[in-house]
Amino acid sequence: MENSGGIQGNITAGLAGRYASALFDLARESDAIDSVRQSLATVKAGLAESADLAALTQSPVVGRADAAKAVAAVAKSLGLDSLTTRFLGVLAENRRLADLGGMIDAFDAIVSAHRGEVTAKVTSAHPLSAEQLKALAANLKTRVGRDVQIATTVDPAILGGLVVQLGSQLIDGSIRTRLNGFAQAMKG
Repeated sequence: MENSGGIQGNITAGLAGRYASALFDLARESDAIDSVRQSLATVKAGLAESADLAALTQSPVVGRADAAKAVAAVAKSLGLDSLTTRFLGVLAENRRLADLGGMIDAFDAIVSAHRGEVTAKVTSAHPLSAEQLKALAANLKTRVGRDVQIATTVDPAILGGLVVQLGSQLIDGSIRTRLNGFAQAMKG
């Protein structure tokens, strides 16, 4: 890898990191990093939206051949690129589909490190619009001086506002945290 050592070593540690690293190497050799990243984003969205797809990746009772057929059909229906489709097939054959979420996150981290980007994990009470994400990315870029990729999570429990994790820095602007602060101040 071009960015070996330090951060890159931490990203590729563990099973998910090794698979993601291998996929990244193949994508780089094929000049397909962007298409693989987009396909993996589609898969990640599919895992979040489809209980059936999530169950397929987590079920220990689905055999290798059945899992391979199922992921091939899913890949075709989602319009995934050929490298990602083959990657999912290998995961099915090796019974590693349960680790897919971690592999997708590790792949994103490797691509970000390769491009000198920073990834911010943003939690909001409601889904953010494309315009809000663009404004947030611009604001964070000004703060850190580098391009920022945003990974979003929706958690209604924060009530409103945002929680942003940027590396080891946590910016908690959630209404829940503010209310808890007020409650502590009132106690005395």
